[in-house]
Amino acid sequence: MLKKCMGDPSLIVQTENVEINDNLSYEEIPIQILNRQVRKLRTKEVASVKVLWRNQIVEEATWEAKEDMKKRYPHLFESREIRSRY
Repeated sequence: MLKKCMGDPSLIVQTENVEINDNLSYEEIPIQILNRQVRKLRTKEVASVKVLWRNQIVEEATWEAKEDMKKRYPHLFESREIRSRY
């Protein structure tokens, strides 16, 4: 027999509105770069950036390849490059 479930309102997580496309998917939009690192492999160096995405908390930020992010989202790098020149 099924029992009635009494919800606990303190366990509800408040989120921002997520824009869902017609095919029930949504686009991840990067908000800012939190950190940068360069990993040294045997024959090359790989630059990565830690990206904070919209609708996610800081703990869920992901490491992405710097070159890929720079091609897709150049606006994330513009303000930092201007400051680093001076």
